Amino acid sequence: MILVYLYPNCADFEIDFTLHRLHQHGGYAIKTIAATKAPLVAQSGMTFLPDACIEDITDTSDVDALLIPGGPINNDQNEICALAKHLHDEGKLVCAICFGPQFLGRAGILDEHAFATSCPAWRFPEYGAYDPFPRANERQERVVVDGNLITAKGYAFVDFTREICRYLHVYDTAEQEREMIDSVKADWVQ
Repeated sequence: MILVYLYPNCADFEIDFTLHRLHQHGGYAIKTIAATKAPLVAQSGMTFLPDACIEDITDTSDVDALLIPGGPINNDQNEICALAKHLHDEGKLVCAICFGPQFLGRAGILDEHAFATSCPAWRFPEYGAYDPFPRANERQERVVVDGNLITAKGYAFVDFTREICRYLHVYDTAEQEREMIDSVKADWVQ
């Protein structure tokens, strides 16, 4: 099962392709979680009704991965941090894209991992927030895979999907992977 953390104004479009590939090609069940089960509106304008509250996730034996989309900088939004840390410590795959790694920084996970983010240090003061990122571990790469942690820049959502699918062994062959992942890239990107 793939847990997906949703929160107000999250960048749902950054993870749609990943979820499609995991569900359609990998056969994974998708479960959305949030601070509450109240409807929330994402950046796309779509309204989501979470499947469960974060606090309801007590048995993680059937969880394969946690997926966190980007979204607004908010130091007060920390509900997912404890669960992310727990899953990471259990050896489960934890993935975050764009500004999503901010939660992993606040959970202390990034203290021991290389990571990528679209969130530069200079953005935090303009939001009146502190920078939760251990910048010495930041890499200026599209996607960073470090152990059971996958992080990416927001524009690298196809590469993010590829690395998650590789980690979870969604495709049997490199040809299947090229067909299902690389085929969506525009010719000018390759």
